[in-house]
Amino acid sequence: MKVTLRKRLKNNKIALYLDFYNKGKRKTESLKLFLHPNPKTTTERTFNKKTFALAESIWAQRQIEIQNGIYGFQDLEKLKGSFYQYIGELTQNKNSSSGNYGNWDSMFKHLKIYAPNDISFKELDKHFVEDFKNYLDKDAKTKGKKPLSQNSKYSYFGKFKSAIKQAVSDGILKVNPAETVEHFKQGEPQREFLTLDELQAIAKEECEIPLLKTAFIFSALTGLRWSDIEKLVWSEVQHSKEMGYYIRFRQKKTKGAETLPISEQAYSLLGEQGENANKIFDGLSYSAWSNLKLQQWVMKAGISKTITFHCARHTYATLQLTMGTDIYTVSKLLGHKELRTTQIYAKVIDDKKKDAANRIKLDL
Repeated sequence: MKVTLRKRLKNNKIALYLDFYNKGKRKTESLKLFLHPNPKTTTERTFNKKTFALAESIWAQRQIEIQNGIYGFQDLEKLKGSFYQYIGELTQNKNSSSGNYGNWDSMFKHLKIYAPNDISFKELDKHFVEDFKNYLDKDAKTKGKKPLSQNSKYSYFGKFKSAIKQAVSDGILKVNPAETVEHFKQGEPQREFLTLDELQAIAKEECEIPLLKTAFIFSALTGLRWSDIEKLVWSEVQHSKEMGYYIRFRQKKTKGAETLPISEQAYSLLGEQGENANKIFDGLSYSAWSNLKLQQWVMKAGISKTITFHCARHTYATLQLTMGTDIYTVSKLLGHKELRTTQIYAKVIDDKKKDAANRIKLDL
């Protein structure tokens, strides 16, 4: 295969493109680079010189790729493919996890607001990546017409970069145009939780969905995520003389194998032993309706905090640290891979200590 850097007049500008020729077949690749046809000023001549040098560097790179057998006509066809269709397929593959799917879906919706018309992989360059990041940072709005939070920017741009990285892995792109684009810094997440008194208060109140109440309190006593509670089966709950009751399971989020000791009180919430393959919390579902009933139940106990199911896990972590369990042990109980993930809860405890210290004031 031979590749040649060529010029042609287009819309009163000189367009630069690559001409690929192989055994009688010809393909072209637009570089989206243009020269002034009749440069009259020093600025225009300098612009033409730099632009042509850039085109030559791309041409040289293509020659190297062809020599190494990693670039051919087939690659040109892949580059013409729909990037939006590709992201749509990636998004649907995340449908097994409600939280992850929601972030991918939101990212895709914002992408289509930023660029309503579909783009090909060939149009996906560093400039496009940087502009989408700038859109998320400056222009993107929530459904309530508010600017995105720092963590939403971080999450959506992370999913966007993941899609591009996957395209490289799948052999569609040879170079990752997002690789050198700096990511958003992650914001400090708000970890809402219940105090021990608040947990005791909701335990005494009835919930319109009894199974949801049981699962929430079980999570607050064990630290298990919704995804792990929802799929928990009887064979995973075990007992030994040395360890007492414990759960042997694989985390759905991290895929890590865990052995989690649980209290007798937590075990008692599970009710009568069922068949090994049966789900313990059979019928438990995640929906806006269940979130509403969870919030209503909490409010009945006189608690005004905005509580989601995941707050039960936050409650477990915070109570463990408050009652003196060391952070390393809490990290292991939560199944965290990195201690710094658990340190977020330690910061909450430090803030509580600071607030408590400031409550004692004297009139001096």
